[in-house]
Amino acid sequence: MKNIKDFNLEELKQEFINLGEKPYRADQVFQWIFKENVTSFDEMTNLSLNLREKLKQNYTLGIYRIIKKQVASDGTIKYLFDVLDGNAIETVLMKYHHGYSLCVSSQIGCKMGCKFCASTGIPFARNLTAGEIVEQLLAVERDEAISISNVVFMGIGEPLDNYENVVNAIRILNNQKGINIGARHISISTSGLVPKIYQLAEENIQCTLSISLHATTDEKRSNMMPINNQYNIAELIKACKDYIAKTNRRISFEYALAKDNNDNLEDAKCLVKLLKGMLCHVNLIPINKIENGQYDKSSNENILKFRDYLNDHGITATIRRELGSDIDAACGQLRRKNLT
Repeated sequence: MKNIKDFNLEELKQEFINLGEKPYRADQVFQWIFKENVTSFDEMTNLSLNLREKLKQNYTLGIYRIIKKQVASDGTIKYLFDVLDGNAIETVLMKYHHGYSLCVSSQIGCKMGCKFCASTGIPFARNLTAGEIVEQLLAVERDEAISISNVVFMGIGEPLDNYENVVNAIRILNNQKGINIGARHISISTSGLVPKIYQLAEENIQCTLSISLHATTDEKRSNMMPINNQYNIAELIKACKDYIAKTNRRISFEYALAKDNNDNLEDAKCLVKLLKGMLCHVNLIPINKIENGQYDKSSNENILKFRDYLNDHGITATIRRELGSDIDAACGQLRRKNLT
């Protein structure tokens, strides 16, 4: 059966027309699913019994089962979800003073092979559908009885490698008749799929684009991120400048600092030269040690010196708070587990 959560509102209206129903019924169902967060068609009490039965016969709501839930000392929560086909994904809830932020996965496994990321060791299984992406938020909201205000596509997988489903998920999350999360409260992270960056610039979605940069030379970046062999730094920066010109949105450059690799003053100077004049922000990430990983965390002294050099030379830079590291929920630590 089809997962009814895979459809944005316009698509759902077409589904209802195909069922011989009036399109306005799709608005009602959309609100029940994404605003009221119901777990069965029987809860949709303003629909006729006949329509509810028709929905049961043709669609599923794709309700996730929580396999494991871990709570970190800082309040961060990591979920391991059963995606109902024998696979599992991880999702992380982070608590800030401004509200709740959710880090969602977009794929089961990842093809990118970044050397500092725990997802590298997971064979790619498949893309998540739009409904499976959105269900991560709905499942967490049901479990914690909260409203999530920010979504970051920084979990397992490369979001732009699952382009259509991710964009559709954003349209569902953003719809005012449902979850209604503002596009500016949604961030998409990419390792640098250049053609998809150009494509995203044309979507007219005012989300934040985060670029996993992590190095300032092709040699270093290719060692850390194999995608750089396909799309080098010059091509990536050109695409980023196009994105800024088309959307007038600031790009966030992610830069994971690894000891004796990319954390010295020379790297900072190169980064300033690379990004000078761009509408951007640099998010410095103290790299997290992973199992069998080849990189170690930079010293606090080097991290602060790196940040200060960027700020002193016109590049706004901040250090990302480390959340959930004691439960392997911090940046780069997500790793799909096997179902047990």
